[in-house]
Amino acid sequence: MNTYKQPTNAKKYTCWIFFIGWMFLLPASVGSAEDHQIFGELLAKYNQGGHVDYGGLKRQEARLDVYLDGLAKTDPELLPRKERFAFYVNAYNAWTIKLILSGYPGVGSIKDLGSLFKSQWEKKIVKLGGMITTLDHLEHDILRPEFKDPRVHFAINCASKGCPPLYQEPFSGNQLDMQLDEVTRHFINNPGYNRLEGNTLYVSSIFKWFLEDFNDDIIGFFEQYASDKLKNEIIKQRSSLKIKYLDYDWSLNGQ
Repeated sequence: MNTYKQPTNAKKYTCWIFFIGWMFLLPASVGSAEDHQIFGELLAKYNQGGHVDYGGLKRQEARLDVYLDGLAKTDPELLPRKERFAFYVNAYNAWTIKLILSGYPGVGSIKDLGSLFKSQWEKKIVKLGGMITTLDHLEHDILRPEFKDPRVHFAINCASKGCPPLYQEPFSGNQLDMQLDEVTRHFINNPGYNRLEGNTLYVSSIFKWFLEDFNDDIIGFFEQYASDKLKNEIIKQRSSLKIKYLDYDWSLNGQ
């Protein structure tokens, strides 16, 4: 009885075809700086000191969509912790830009994109991990509770002038702590957002809205990240220091 034997080369080709097909079924991974190259190029060109050129981004919206599609195909749970943190921050910022572009140029504030029954942050626009979710979900169900790092409030951007400026580059796991420290110090020491007058420390409303994330100790947080001059003044007046919250400017952070 003759038995057919597949040629050795055919076996190899079959194995390779199976392997390649299996690889296409695996979730994509967006974690390294190279993976965020498109977003980095868009930020470098259209984000100058936190002033965002939404007109320019609108013309490049197709490139932003390519980046967002890459995020959507990624399973963040496969990433190391710091890469996962950076991934969600980048996703939040990129999807916020996409939200603004959905109504641009007729947008004077991100709040214009909400409705009486659903805020702009509750819109299901974010495509991640095989589901469609919201910016609120990213911030309040993932970033804040999972990573428990108050510096996140200076990394994510709400497309408003009162918000910490949009960072000039994507966040990455291998530089995350340095980047988070940088955006935090920049915001804390910018008198446009926070300032000390006499024995009153005027601070952004961010500290009121998320007081628990700062361990109910705003002064202690400022002592940690304030420049030497501001830090020394705060320490000197700590026992008598008063906290007042500044009004938040929700106007668009456009050019």
